[in-house]
Amino acid sequence: MVYFLAALKPQPHRFRPLVPRHTRGDIGLTIDRREAVWQSSAMSGGIQFAICSEIFKGWRIEDTLAFVARTGYDALEIAPFTLADSVTDIPLVERQRIRSLAAAAGIVISGIHWVLVKPEGLYINHTDPEIRQRTMRYFCELVHFCADLGGRFMVVGSPKQRNILPGMDFQQAWELATETFREPVRLAGERGVTICFEPLSPAETNFINTAAEAIRFVRQLDSPNFKIILDVKAMSSESKPIPQIIRESGSDFAYFHANDSNLKGPGFGAVDFQPIAAALREAGYRGFASVEVFNFEEGPEAIATRSLAYLKKVFSAQADH
Repeated sequence: MVYFLAALKPQPHRFRPLVPRHTRGDIGLTIDRREAVWQSSAMSGGIQFAICSEIFKGWRIEDTLAFVARTGYDALEIAPFTLADSVTDIPLVERQRIRSLAAAAGIVISGIHWVLVKPEGLYINHTDPEIRQRTMRYFCELVHFCADLGGRFMVVGSPKQRNILPGMDFQQAWELATETFREPVRLAGERGVTICFEPLSPAETNFINTAAEAIRFVRQLDSPNFKIILDVKAMSSESKPIPQIIRESGSDFAYFHANDSNLKGPGFGAVDFQPIAAALREAGYRGFASVEVFNFEEGPEAIATRSLAYLKKVFSAQADH
């Protein structure tokens, strides 16, 4: 069955257990696994580690979940286009199966990202109201999909579906985008999902390029279910140092993507994660550090294994401070 449809003062992030909220077909973690996750999180300064599913292109979801768990991750972040052209084509029984497979493997689905790659024809701030309405409705479908998987975070980057169109000024694009998010954010509050808007570099989009700008955007709706995501690759394009961006973002960010400015995984390039981990700790962040890469030349096994080893080393060192 298909369903349609900001705090001004930074506060420390509160660690929330990885057990999914009660939604349709709820399947929790085993007690042993929950204890293991808490211990792993404590050893890494409260951080849990996830990895994005598109890295495993061509793999069955069963094999991906098993490998991710065996490698030592706490969660998988799913790109819906790797499963179907539209989430409306993924029935509830399949969503429950994926959630069950994750639980059986001893991990969770942290959330979803790359949400507007497919289907085609969606646009966040288009001047055509019918296109915006379809986009709004699909965002609502994505919220349901995320919650049905047990996910708590829905990352919205979608640079090509939010560019300021010719003949449109920035303020108009801003206002139209705000209206597109209004109903999905309300629904996200009902389903226990946080929509995380992603500031992206000028090379990717001409609409909202800095964390400060993204924070101003999400605060308009004054909802705990509308935050931003911080991504190392994207932050590398800003004039401010990455640790400064993290500290200044305070409680306005709810998710974190770990990668390098060279489009590879953490530890594969020149970005030093020691000051980044320190800034996350100082900001009180206790959420996921999710590996997202765009250059897959090392192969999924090497990317997953080496990225996690590097992140655990860095965050464990910070936890000892």
